[in-house]
Amino acid sequence: SHQKATRSGSSQAKKSQHAEEANFYMNCRAAYLAVLKSSLENIKSKEQLSLVLQQAGRNPSQKTLNKYWTSQTTTLNFDDFCTILKQEKTATKTELLEAFGKLDTDKTGYILHDELYQVLTMRGERMSRDEVSSILKQADFNCSGKLDYNKFCDFYMAASEQCCKTAREKLEVDSRLRQQQFGSQTETSSSAGITLPVSKPSPRISRKTDHKVAPTKGDSRSPSRPSSAQTCKAAVSTTITMGASSHRNTKLIEPDTMKEWQWAQSKGCFYLEEDGEIISHKYKLHLPQRSAVCITIKPLNIHQVEGKPCPWLSVDTALFILRENETQEHLQLVNFTEQQTKEMFGWKGELGSGVYWLLPFTTGCRLKKVKQQITGEAKLVYRGEDGDLALTKEFRAALLDIFETIDLDGNGLLSLEEYNFFELRTSGEKCDEEAWAVCKENFDMKKNELTRQGFMDLNLMEANDREGDPSDLWVTLLSLGYNKALEMTEACPFVIDVYAEKCKPRIKAMYLEAGSWQLSRAVCKSVLNKGEAKVMDGCENIVVYTYKADRRITSVIENKSENKVILHVNNEQSKNCLSNRGLTVFAVEVAPKSMMVSQHVMPQSEQEEWVYNCVHSLV
Repeated sequence: SHQKATRSGSSQAKKSQHAEEANFYMNCRAAYLAVLKSSLENIKSKEQLSLVLQQAGRNPSQKTLNKYWTSQTTTLNFDDFCTILKQEKTATKTELLEAFGKLDTDKTGYILHDELYQVLTMRGERMSRDEVSSILKQADFNCSGKLDYNKFCDFYMAASEQCCKTAREKLEVDSRLRQQQFGSQTETSSSAGITLPVSKPSPRISRKTDHKVAPTKGDSRSPSRPSSAQTCKAAVSTTITMGASSHRNTKLIEPDTMKEWQWAQSKGCFYLEEDGEIISHKYKLHLPQRSAVCITIKPLNIHQVEGKPCPWLSVDTALFILRENETQEHLQLVNFTEQQTKEMFGWKGELGSGVYWLLPFTTGCRLKKVKQQITGEAKLVYRGEDGDLALTKEFRAALLDIFETIDLDGNGLLSLEEYNFFELRTSGEKCDEEAWAVCKENFDMKKNELTRQGFMDLNLMEANDREGDPSDLWVTLLSLGYNKALEMTEACPFVIDVYAEKCKPRIKAMYLEAGSWQLSRAVCKSVLNKGEAKVMDGCENIVVYTYKADRRITSVIENKSENKVILHVNNEQSKNCLSNRGLTVFAVEVAPKSMMVSQHVMPQSEQEEWVYNCVHSLV
């Protein structure tokens, strides 16, 4: 009986601790998202740090801010923020009363305004007289030239609590914020074109869960959020050991056969937005008759200045092939490119006549915001001996690479359609037929398409319009993924090839936009179709699917219940892994009757073994 009582008490203590941790984590999220768009977005300034801390009910002094934002700090992520909140506790009423009590030597419960002015404006972290006046004008706790500091403390505590409450309420009400926090890749089970597996047992479903995590040396950091799956009643663990990448050489098309097949090609690009979202071109593929086809995608190996890095060549690329039915809203997933030949991914099969959508995809494991120490700024223009402006050699090289990327059909010329994708990306506007006619009068064109030289001259004209000020040119370059050293670090150009045995395929870029719900749905569906499923022990309505390829592991969470669920995701025991989340430990919220991507993981070094060890646990 005594042992039962002890175990019961221990269990209650653990539940209480876990509830406390979950509440702390929820407050962290609420405060962060009250200021920033996504938990993947970083705090970029001391002022922003102060705002986020205030939303969490803290009132940081300059000394506190300087402690965490030093001269070497460039950004702080959500993990860092949670660590700060754990260290910087909110002041209790008792602590505040003790501080005021040191000034109130007669223990009257009041402090004269004149005395308070002197203390707050002359000692420690000094406040301005206006700041002090704004406090003393509050009628709730001031009268007859005195501050009732007991009432002031009540007011302070209530205001602090209200900040947290407001941030929490905003998070609960705004479903868009909740989705962005967890990556907006949630899919509702009832979405058109998706049929989720029924609840009967599947041969791919394993109900055995191994909670034992082998100790592995990982390059993970200490979590600043509740992470211990052992304290959760329901959890599912997945461990996969992957060997060094061999770049499997699966021949998609035999060399002799390829000569007989008809071919179409289009280029495109992934661009990284400021908030970490990835946008890319979307394509329509027309097949006039049923045919065996082969569709491939790979990073575009454009010419680079010697010694300049080419970070985009290691970015993972994939294509999801969707069949168009009566309306674009009803796209059916056909397949995706999972066969690999070095950096190329492809799919080979048979497609009926009709219209298909090709949706490019990258996990975001390697195409992501990175901290860079760049000294100086590359020069874009200069004045020659005659006083005329000219483009520098480095800028010309970058413009040639840009031209190569935006020349989607690869004919060495820019059509109005191709140029408008460039304009939409860099200025948000389109060039109409009338403006294009003006371009034709002023810049070199062939067959109503802009030449490389014409494109160069157009950028030179922009520099001349600003009398050599490169500001607008930098806006263009930064929006296309270049940094101030003229390195393309936040974009990945790619090329798509379509081969058909019995007809001439036609491919055309239709949009340049962020990943649509169709793409999110296709990613989830592909993992459900080809991944291993594990039902969560203790909660059969939660299923975690894990898809394994040679260079990528993707997990999808399906919530079959009528209620939303929050899951902790712990990767602390993983080794040599890169996650698109950028975090070792995080949480995801899954809406009722829906599914969503938990994370994508790739090897940090492809030349070494990598171990994926992930525990999903229910809060």
